[in-house]
Amino acid sequence: MSFFQVDKTQNLPDESALSDGIFNIHDNLIMLVIVCLAGALAFGAIFMFKNRSQQMTLSRLVIVLSVLIAVLSGILFWMDYKLLAAGTQIVGGFGLLSPILTLIFAFLALRFINKDEKLVKSMDRLR
Repeated sequence: MSFFQVDKTQNLPDESALSDGIFNIHDNLIMLVIVCLAGALAFGAIFMFKNRSQQMTLSRLVIVLSVLIAVLSGILFWMDYKLLAAGTQIVGGFGLLSPILTLIFAFLALRFINKDEKLVKSMDRLR
């Protein structure tokens, strides 16, 4: 899952994230850990349907981590983008959309968990 693919990388240093022509999560250890943590938390939140408050907390944490992934990848790409030659073609991959999709699905999950919590509270009042 690559964020960007670049066609000309001849003037980049070897420690650069774009030195192989592909910018993905494997280029930075911190970003790899954050993506794995966000995925594990999102997957774990699925199975916490009996504890909705903790499920909402995990969904909020996934949202924060998704924003952090987007910001960190933008910063890391910008640091290498300045070193690219003029006229270099940059192609975005599916990985570019994945933090945005994660945000959308986490917001939807949070909305419907909250709606379910309100429904349960209203049913408790009727008893």
